[in-house]
Amino acid sequence: MNYDAALDQAIGRLHEEGRYRTFIDIERVKGQFPQAVWTRPDGEKQDITVWCGNDYLGMGQHPVVLAAMHEALDAVGAGSGGTRNISGTTVYHKRLEAELADLHGKEAALVFSSAYIANDATLSTLRKLFPGLIIYSDELNHASMIEGIKRFDGAKRIFRHNDLAHLRQLLAADDPSLPKLIAFESIYSMDGDFGPIKAICDLADEFNALTYLDEVHAVGMYGPRGGGVAERDGLSGRIDIFNGTLGKAFGVFGGYIAGTAKMMDAIRSYAPGFIFTTSLPPAVAAGAAASIALLKGPEGQHLRDAQQLHARILKMRLKSLGMPIIDHGSHIVPVHVGHPVHCKMLSDMLLRDYGIYVQPINFPTVPRGTERLRFTPSPVHAPRQIDHLVKAMDRLWSHCALNRQEMSA
Repeated sequence: MNYDAALDQAIGRLHEEGRYRTFIDIERVKGQFPQAVWTRPDGEKQDITVWCGNDYLGMGQHPVVLAAMHEALDAVGAGSGGTRNISGTTVYHKRLEAELADLHGKEAALVFSSAYIANDATLSTLRKLFPGLIIYSDELNHASMIEGIKRFDGAKRIFRHNDLAHLRQLLAADDPSLPKLIAFESIYSMDGDFGPIKAICDLADEFNALTYLDEVHAVGMYGPRGGGVAERDGLSGRIDIFNGTLGKAFGVFGGYIAGTAKMMDAIRSYAPGFIFTTSLPPAVAAGAAASIALLKGPEGQHLRDAQQLHARILKMRLKSLGMPIIDHGSHIVPVHVGHPVHCKMLSDMLLRDYGIYVQPINFPTVPRGTERLRFTPSPVHAPRQIDHLVKAMDRLWSHCALNRQEMSA
């Protein structure tokens, strides 16, 4: 086999379909988020505004977070030195897990190297803990959940997105004596819609199923202390396992699960994705713990309120121009384009001509024909930056002769 030719063919297909992904080389400027510097292909530097980052609240540059990281770095050095089982558990990891358990009102939490690994490792391990377990998964669950469920050595059922009748039908069709788990998300990040947490918990109670809730795009962002949509709705006690990230609203790096002490003990003892990987650097754990603690308080609520306000303003202004906004009331602002080439072209022109960085979202992240630009306004996007974005979108939408039609929620 000609391996180089096969690679050329595989990469060529992406170019032909208009969905070849390019990395944008940016340098965030400390203290000036969402401002950054882009190194153009010609080597020149250009000031830009980041409009697609997942550092939703700007915590990645917050002085309290940075101070905690500096303190830990100066105290114990860079790396953790091993896996959690072999020299890699420090006071910083224990402090972080205590903050996370408290955030969700649970007995314990377990930190992983990413939320992707946390989902994959946990979901693929559950059969070892609950023989005969059946997992029921929303069809639009994140790739990390899908991957973990694929590797899960047991029965799997996929229910239509947020379709409670379909979920009930699947649950009712299975042996009532078998253990069951329903895996779903609180916010589905590509459309920004919410999962029906209470209704799913009601079904879980009726069919004696465990609940597994991915709050990756909600932790830090919703609830009186940033515990997510479940906390906002008073439902945290009905969730058996939470999954969350430290790399989005908390602004650092890593992922976790939270639940009962017994559940966390079992998963840490059986999940290869936890056992056989080096633990987070202590400085990262310290920064994440500081971020979580801050967002539980009044400053966190102020940031959440400001972020929601800016999201509403951006949606309102883009809607007033007839843009096809997907609006489910969350903090995410997707603008439907519907074609990979057009989506990439808009992204390129916004960056090159207006200094606005928003990455195109194409297949396989979203289905073909639903390609979009996905804006994530933060509390620190200034009114002038919102105004600049809206005017740029207005000009480019007309220039590219794209249809203007509001999408219903």
